[in-house]
Parts: sequence; C-alpha cells; structure tokens
Amino acid sequence: MLGVPDGAIREKVGRPMMGSRYWRLGIGVALAGALLLPAGVRAQNAPLAYVSNEGSGTVTIIDTATDQVVGTLTVGPGPRGIQVSPDGKRVYVAVSDLARTVETDADAIVEIDVATGKITRRIRAGSDPEQFAVSPDGRRLFVSNEDAGTASIIDLETNEVIVTLTVGIEPEGVAISPDGRWVYVTAETSNTVSVIDTNLNQVVASFLVDVRPRAAAFSPDGKRAYVTSEISGTVSVVDTETHEVIETILLEEGEAKPVGVVVSPDGKRVYVANGHANSVSVIDAETNEVVATIPVGRRPWGIAITPDGKKLYTANGLSNDVSVIDTATNQVIATVDVDGEGPWGVAIVNPAGN
Repeated sequence: MLGVPDGAIREKVGRPMMGSRYWRLGIGVALAGALLLPAGVRAQNAPLAYVSNEGSGTVTIIDTATDQVVGTLTVGPGPRGIQVSPDGKRVYVAVSDLARTVETDADAIVEIDVATGKITRRIRAGSDPEQFAVSPDGRRLFVSNEDAGTASIIDLETNEVIVTLTVGIEPEGVAISPDGRWVYVTAETSNTVSVIDTNLNQVVASFLVDVRPRAAAFSPDGKRAYVTSEISGTVSVVDTETHEVIETILLEEGEAKPVGVVVSPDGKRVYVANGHANSVSVIDAETNEVVATIPVGRRPWGIAITPDGKKLYTANGLSNDVSVIDTATNQVIATVDVDGEGPWGVAIVNPAGN
C-alpha cells in the first residue's frame, strides 16, 4: 500500500511480514483532531461516509450527495475498523500503535461526535484492536484484539471492559446480528468463527470456514451471515440458527482475495471487496451466485452501502481513494481522493439514525 509494490507488503494492509509497521504517529494527536468542514455541511440530510486511513492516522469525511471530501480528522496511529452508533450521532474508530510488541495506551477505540466533529473520548480495548461491532442499542462494543487472540466486550456507559473472551487465533472481523443476540468473530489463522451469545457474554460455539477469514456480515433478517475468506477466494454462507456453513461461494477463480463484505438493506445482494483483485463481487442472496464483478481502485478493503442501498463505497488502500458504485448499474460513478494514506475502513453515517 501507500504506493509500494503489491509484493512488498503482506496480504493484510499495513502488516509487513516482519518488523515494525510503517507509521510512528504520536499518541498525543489522538485528542487534538483537525477537522475542516465548510459552513453548512452539517445541516445536510445526505449521509456522510467516514473513511479510516491507516497510514496517515486520519479519517476522511465524504458527502455522499456530492461525493466530495468535506473534512479530515486526525485520530491517532493506525486507524482501521470504523463503525457508527445506531442513532448516527457518534463514529467509533479502532486505533493502535502498531510499531510495538506489547499493549500500549494507543490501543483504543476513539469516539467522534458527528455534530461537532470532535473526539470526545478514547476507550481502552485490548492489544491491537482491529475490527469491532456496536450493539443495536448502542450500549456495548464488541472488539477483536488481534495480538491477544481475544474479544473484549465494552460497556459504553462506563468505558469499562465487561469481559474478555478467548476466541480464535488472530481474530479480525466482527459482526453482530440485527437483534443483537449473536456476535461473530473471525480468526484468520485458525480459520474459525467464534459465536458469542450476548445474553451470556460467552463464546457458545465455533465453526470452521475457509482459509484466512477476514470479515462477516449478517443479512437484515438475521437468518444468514456471510464470511469472507481471503486466501480461498470464497464466501461462506452461514445458517445463524445452527451456526453452520450451508454453502460456500467461489468468487473470481484464482483472482479474488475477499476481505470486506456488506449486505444490501433489502437483503437481496451481498457485496464483497476483493482486495488485491481490485474488484467488488456482487452476489445474488437468493441463488448465492456471483452476478457481477465491478473493477474498482487498488486493493479495496472496507466496503459500505448507503441506507437507501443506491451507492457503495470501497476504501482502496493502494490507490489512496474511494470508489463510489451505483448499485443499479454496478458501475463506478466517482473516485474520491481521500487526501490520506492507506484507506482501510468505511462507514456510513445516516442523519436519521444508522
């Protein structure tokens, strides 16, 4: 990423094979922030796309009505996972000082107030927090701690870790069911998905998927989940009642390296960011067949969809931009320069609530 040849990096963004990672940002910047918003931007009703830039320690804000950058916020070192509170008032970003081998104060979830554009707090997580999910009631975070092989459940009212659970080896993706009952945590080294029962705050099941699972997403009705496996180039379709894989979808044979995944609001389409294949796969959720492949920027990682389902946004880590896709035509209609390095994740803020 960041302009280096693909072969010079590990498959995972920002994760070289050995040694420290490429940023060394000071922890002190995390609470400072530097948000630049034109007058009147906050009054718009259009959703905003927030993009985490892993290499520059920033978050870029894009107006989805115009597909123009309207702000940049400094959040701290290595921002990756990014999510929105259910009421659309707060954005959460996982940051981590990755040029180290032990947990530091930089390992945290940063909270951004959408109305003011200010960082309001830093919530300590475990070692190397990467991805996470917000509960539907907005009261808890479920965070994967990659270095520790754990998942933390955090109470957002007290800023305290309720419990830390052992999950698979090198956990990454986190998804929560629409009713808030189940949390799926993917583990890229053990090729497993751990199932957390949020009523019990315990891991109650674990199941195997294909090689190097990166992310997961639930269908709007909660009956299915979709897990991407980067090395296998597949998506596992999971029955969430039994927590079993019922089908495996092969994407572009020999090409796709699937990472991010999102389901359309109507549940009819599943969209998969294919990493180093520089594309997005479109899956028909009824037939589980790939119906389109869309070329995008270089190494798309995170992917998000607008509340009306009309636009997709992909964070392209090697071209330092975001591809905007019209879901009606499956065509890229805009490419937005993020003015940052290594865009990793993307989340959509809906003024009417997430």
